[in-house]
Amino acid sequence: MGRTISGLKRYKIRVRGIVQGVGFRPFIYRLAKEHNLTGYVLNDSEGVLIEAQGEQLEQFLKGIKLLAPPASFVSDIDVKNLPLSGEEIDFIIKASPKAVERETLISPDLAICDDCRREINDKNNRRYRYAFTNCTNCGPRFSIVQDVPYDRKNTTMKDFIMCDECLAEYENPLNRRFHAQPNACEICGPHYRLFGETEIICDDVIAKAHDLIKQGAIVAVKGIGGYHLACDAFNSEAVAKLRQRKIREDKPFAVMATNMETIKKLCKVNDEEKKMLKSSSAPIVLLKKSEQYNLAEKVAPHNAYLGVMLAYAPIHCLLLNDDDVFVMTSANLSDEPIVYRDEEVFSHLKEIADYKLVHNRLINTRVDDSVVRIFKDKPILIRRSRGFAPAPINLGSLKCKEISVLACGPELKNTFCLTKNDKAFLSQHIGDLENMAVNNAYKESIALFKKLFDISPNLIACDMHPEYFSTKYAKQLNLPCVQVQHHHAHIASVLAEHDFNEKVIGVALDGTGYGDDGNIWGGEFMVADLLSYKRVGHFAYMPLPGGAKAVKEPWRLALYQAYDIYGDEIAEKYPELLKPNWRLLIQAAKNGLNAPLSSGAGRVFDTVSALLGICHKINYEGQAAIELERAAYDSDGEILPFDICMDDGQYILNLRQTYKSLYDLKLNKGLRYSAKSFHLTLAQAIGDIIDKIGIDTGIKTVVFSGGVCLNMTLMELLYNRLSHDFNLYMNEKVPVNDGGISLGQAAVALKRYKNDLVDLNV
Repeated sequence: MGRTISGLKRYKIRVRGIVQGVGFRPFIYRLAKEHNLTGYVLNDSEGVLIEAQGEQLEQFLKGIKLLAPPASFVSDIDVKNLPLSGEEIDFIIKASPKAVERETLISPDLAICDDCRREINDKNNRRYRYAFTNCTNCGPRFSIVQDVPYDRKNTTMKDFIMCDECLAEYENPLNRRFHAQPNACEICGPHYRLFGETEIICDDVIAKAHDLIKQGAIVAVKGIGGYHLACDAFNSEAVAKLRQRKIREDKPFAVMATNMETIKKLCKVNDEEKKMLKSSSAPIVLLKKSEQYNLAEKVAPHNAYLGVMLAYAPIHCLLLNDDDVFVMTSANLSDEPIVYRDEEVFSHLKEIADYKLVHNRLINTRVDDSVVRIFKDKPILIRRSRGFAPAPINLGSLKCKEISVLACGPELKNTFCLTKNDKAFLSQHIGDLENMAVNNAYKESIALFKKLFDISPNLIACDMHPEYFSTKYAKQLNLPCVQVQHHHAHIASVLAEHDFNEKVIGVALDGTGYGDDGNIWGGEFMVADLLSYKRVGHFAYMPLPGGAKAVKEPWRLALYQAYDIYGDEIAEKYPELLKPNWRLLIQAAKNGLNAPLSSGAGRVFDTVSALLGICHKINYEGQAAIELERAAYDSDGEILPFDICMDDGQYILNLRQTYKSLYDLKLNKGLRYSAKSFHLTLAQAIGDIIDKIGIDTGIKTVVFSGGVCLNMTLMELLYNRLSHDFNLYMNEKVPVNDGGISLGQAAVALKRYKNDLVDLNV
């Protein structure tokens, strides 16, 4: 391969992927030196470009693949032969040229590495207690980048001129800070300031903030992708105060610690959970509370799990001592986006935070903490944001050079997705688009992604719901638009992740989604591929008395089902459900007045939770189901009666007999036994329908998606029930809840285009 003189060869090597801002050029420089090569390496708009000449090029190429920096991701390497050069005497790192076409991938923000952690704790190091310490292996990336290529001048570090020592590190190819774009120190970099009613001047504002938190204060702390609200997780009064001020009654708070030893005192941690906690993504990981759990009761009330993260930025390592556990929740009012601009913290948070720990490096893009749980030794994403976004998802056989798709995503837990060639760029978590501030953040983020990845979409994908903000936004773009049914998009997201092209049995379990018949879907069995789907089964429709109120007040669902079963005997069996005007509510629902029909699995969990007296009114999404699952933990149970009937070629799961069984079961066997019995029953029923569809179709692959799949008790039972006869898949790269919908929308749109089912001239 290549023209040679005495074994010499010269290659032009193009490396694409996440290869900027992760120490890739110094890695290439060192590798080239080890193999006695001449030539150069540079960053450009496509990634990293190398021209290398020598006798050990094959070993050099092998080293690129095997030894690449841990924070990098190499998507592909192209190699071309070049004529030999007789003028080179060394291997050098060249400056980045002006961008022409943007193919560069942007690294997610990376958790602090062990080397930087040691430096900030070393009294003899010049970066001792410096809260912006970073290197090519860690630190901010996506949150500070404003343009590509990823050079300091294109980040929010452009206002900070490096001192001589930092510049020497930056220019030394053998230093781990070589071309670390956010490189800085106490002399030349950003700094923290602490404010109460006025600025607090002291020698160490971070130590002062720590002391204030330990004394019971709530402190807004500016971090990587926005502000956190921090308080002492052991202090019941401080946690209660934070809940009251943030208007967050029961939804669990996440906590932060600096080491695994502290976490293990609170929670059970397996090897995969530990690996995820200590990863460069450093997400919040949901961990089972241990018997020694002793945080304030209101940190995560009525919940068997605790969301935990390790300190992932220097500020966190300095703010928390070894034994500390701090609540670290997004600094926002409920349902609003995370605060990330300094002026907002003084206006929006002045009634919430007692103090503000502020720094003078701009955050260009707000990025929430990611949330993960481990199931079957694999990550299940609940929120894909910091540490994951904007890393691309490979499109495999959906690769398409002719067009780019903008998938606008769902209404709740929104992400959007842009495609280019063989990659899908899923946005960071945006939030619920029912809020105007979130709407603005949504539009800002779409504009940023278009700019960073040089994408001008010519095909749009969106939900079918006509009233979703994302649907209305899609229609305003005046481009060809593919509308994708919500639950088909759920299934398609798994198909796209795993590059499946064959038909599968798709099981979409969630609370809501606009159905083809105009009803609310959410307990769906489909035979589907990316092109199309056929609804072959669903949970029986139930009315939602009072419409949207029934979602917030599960007692309404329980009332309707209990009255349907017991009639006026309900007064004896469920007196707690008889709110004022309850008869009018039932009559209106029976007449179809303000009582839309739903097949949602989420509403089934709500109904059972209320029937068992666990949760009559919810303060956050999924609360009734979460508390029902908690009641079922470590309990025995039994499979209760249920009915599966056939209606117009579809299997209908009717749980009326299950609901009826719960009253006597709770009376005789107790709450926990009843809760576990419901989970056992539902898993058996879902499994039976899957068995029937498998026999009907011969399909042996089952795909699960939707927010209800975050119920690990249910999924464990389903996997035990089905894994011997079927190949089972869930989302692993995008959230299993609505946060993954946009990938499914994009995949369906691309597949339809590739099959000539989309007219771009419309």
